[in-house]
Formats: sequence, C-alpha cells, structure tokens
Amino acid sequence: MPSSTKKQLLSGITYTAISKYIGIVISLIVSGILARLISPKDFGIVTIATVIISFFGIFSDLGIAPAIIQNKELSKKDLSNIFSFTVWSGLFLSACFFFASWLIADYYQTDILLPICQVLASNLLFSTLNIVPNALLMKNKEFKYIAYRSLSVQLIGGLVSVIAALMGAGLYALLINPVFSSIVIFIISYRKYPQRLRWTAGLSSINKIFQFSAYQFLFNVINFFSRNLDKLLIGKYMGLSPLGYYDKSYRLMMLPLQNITHVITPVMHPVFSEFQNDLKHLSWSYLKIVRLLAFLGLSLSVFLWFSARELILLIFGNQWEKSVPVFQILSITVGIQIILSTSGSIFQAANDTKNLFISGFLSAILNITGMLTGIFFFKTLEAVAWGICISFIINFVQCYWMMYKFTFKISLLHFWRQFSSPVILCLIQLGALYLLSLLVNNMNLIISFALKGLVFAGLSLLYIQLTKEYDLWGQISSYLTKLKKSS
Repeated sequence: MPSSTKKQLLSGITYTAISKYIGIVISLIVSGILARLISPKDFGIVTIATVIISFFGIFSDLGIAPAIIQNKELSKKDLSNIFSFTVWSGLFLSACFFFASWLIADYYQTDILLPICQVLASNLLFSTLNIVPNALLMKNKEFKYIAYRSLSVQLIGGLVSVIAALMGAGLYALLINPVFSSIVIFIISYRKYPQRLRWTAGLSSINKIFQFSAYQFLFNVINFFSRNLDKLLIGKYMGLSPLGYYDKSYRLMMLPLQNITHVITPVMHPVFSEFQNDLKHLSWSYLKIVRLLAFLGLSLSVFLWFSARELILLIFGNQWEKSVPVFQILSITVGIQIILSTSGSIFQAANDTKNLFISGFLSAILNITGMLTGIFFFKTLEAVAWGICISFIINFVQCYWMMYKFTFKISLLHFWRQFSSPVILCLIQLGALYLLSLLVNNMNLIISFALKGLVFAGLSLLYIQLTKEYDLWGQISSYLTKLKKSS
C-alpha cells in the first residue's frame, strides 16, 4: 500500500473513529435513558415506521452517492443536475410516504403509526436532499469535517430527545433525533458544497452514472429486505412488544458493527477507488484490513456471547430481560458481519457493482429463508435469531468466493490464511470466559461484566504481543523514550 494511500486511509479512519466511538458513548447513554422511560411496545411502533421509511429511502438514493464518489469525470453542471433530481424525487417520495401513513396504520391496526409516519416524512425529504453534498464530502476525503459534523448533531439531538422523554413526550421523543439530524446535517453539508437547483429532472447526468448506480440500487433494495423483513413480519405476526425486544437486541448487536466497520468503510471506497484499474493492488491492500477486522470482530463475538445478560440489563434495565437470549444468538454473527460489511466498498472500488448485486441477491434469499422459518415455523424470537445467524455464515462464504473468483480472479486461499491466528485467539478466549462465567454466575452485574472485560482484554493484548502480530511493548517503550528525550 503506497504511503500516500496509507496516510489518507489512516487519517480518514482516525477522524471517523473519534466521531464513532464518542458516538457509541452518547448513543448508549441516550438509549439507556429512553429504554427506562419508554415501553418496549412504543419502541416496536417506531421501529415499524423507521423500517418502512428506510424502504422509501432506497428509491430516493438509487445508488447515486457511491456513483458520485466512483466517477472522476462529473462536471459542476452534472452535479447540479443530479442534485436537482434528488430534490424532485425527494419531494415526490416523501409525499408518497406521508399519504401512505393511513395504509401503514391500518395494516398494523395501530392508529399512532399515522402521525409518526407523517412526522418522519420530513426525515426522508432532507436525507434525500443531502445525498449529493454528503457524497462530495466523502469524494473529497473531508473525513475530519464529516466527523465533527456527525458528532455535534448526534450529541445535540440525543440531548433534546432525553429532555423530551423526561417531560413526558413518550414515543414522540424517539422521533426527535432522526428528524433533527436529517435537517441539520443537510444544512451543514449544503453550506459546504452548495448546489444549484435546476428546473430539470437531470436525467442526462444521471445517465452518466447509471451503469454503476443501477446495480448499486438493486443491491440496496435486496439488502433492505434482507436486513429488515424480520422486523416487519415480527411486528405484524408476533406483536409489537416482541418486536421491541427483538429490535433492541438487534440494535445493540449492530453497535460494534456500525462503530468498527463504519469507521473504515466510509473511508475505503473513496481511497481504494483510486485502484480501480489495479485489482491486484486492491486485493492485497484489502487483506490487511481483513486480518485486522478478524482479530477485532471474532474476539468480540466471543465476548458479547458471554456478556449478553450484563450488557442488556445494565444498559436498558430489567424490563428488557427477554432480549438477552436473542442478543446472545445474534452476537455470534458480529465477527463475520464486521468483515462482510466491508465487502461492498471493495466491489464498488473495483467497479464491480454487478457482482455486488448478485452476491447480495443470494444473501437476501438465504436471510429471508432463515427469517421466515423462524417466524412462521418455529414462531419464536430465538428461532428467528438462529435463522439469521446460519444464513450470515453461509453468505460470508459465498460473498468472498464470488469476490475472489470473479472480481479479483485470484485464489481464495489468500483470504482464508488471514483467519488462522484470530481463530486461535478466539478459542483461548472462549475457554477462559466459559470457566469465568461459571464462577461469577451469581455475582453483581457490574462486577461480573468488569471481570469478563478484564480477562478478555488481558488475553487479547497478551496474545497479540506474544505472537508479534503487533509489538505493543515496543511501541510503548518507543513512546516513553521520546517523552524522556523531550523532557
């Protein structure tokens, strides 16, 4: 990996990490407070509206953002035309969602969904308007600006949501953050990259990115159903309270995924798109990221499995205990999802959104099959979680087989070699945490969690140092030496 590319990648990851990891703390605090003030049923109601609005959002995006990042030949006029397209499509789709709120409320036989969907229509509009300005921020690698913007908005939005909940706003407090964030982020992004609104559909410029964006759009559609059909069906056929328990487990499981890979993936596509004509270089650069994520993700899966009860009860309270077994099962997938979530950026950087779509289509079939089996055959939340877990494991194999067979056209053996050492570490951690769990089973939750965390961290650091995966002691010694010289 060239030094300039490495510098861009590390800089982007650093600023994105600052935003994301401080964001974890904010998110957990806000979520923990709201979970004690708002019932699981109310969370389930808002989940339904959020999932449906995400579907409408796919049709506003159409894969435009990654296409803008990938295409290096778009003019200012093209960008204005594409922005105009997002404005008109955003207005149309938000109006459709607004008027569909009556059908949604009737389908789920829940009247409160009507005003909730109508309020969230504004979120859909401003998220669509932000597509072009935000894509330009990413394309120009302004990761520091994006990090500060996102963190500030998250902090203010979370604070307002908590205040509203304490004042008795109920489930409406859950709407404040998404609506506030979409509006303010658009304003900030637009001020940085203002676009001229034209009285045109902008189709001539859309055609320039259509070949790339079309497959990206199709992937987004199937990925939506793969990720969200479980919530829609659980809410309809198993009830809104079970949906609340399930969604809380799913969201907590997604936190490490979002805050590890989502630190890296936004940076990967803009940086690695420079190698779209050198796939060998791209493939070898990616292997280094895979190895790092394997160490982080697979170990984290082990820790989350053994710490599921402590995490759920400490963060959300005793009323969410039914979420524990679901979270425990879903945690098995965290490691492979952390790695798998970076694959889209590599397909994009390689200009191969066609195989991204095909792989996503196969993944969707397996995921949906697992969901339907759990919901309609076994009829338990745990069965749904197991169905998703098994499907993700199979999808992990098929995705990387396709990437190395058809995109890179090299042996998949290079990929699997990155997992030998991380798997050994996981087996060591699994044995140690299993024995520790037997000893601390009846202890205070905080003490139990702290002990598991110390054992997990200690084993990880010791293994990495002894195997020379990373010379931690050498880095610390070097830093201390520099401090002595400077003093």
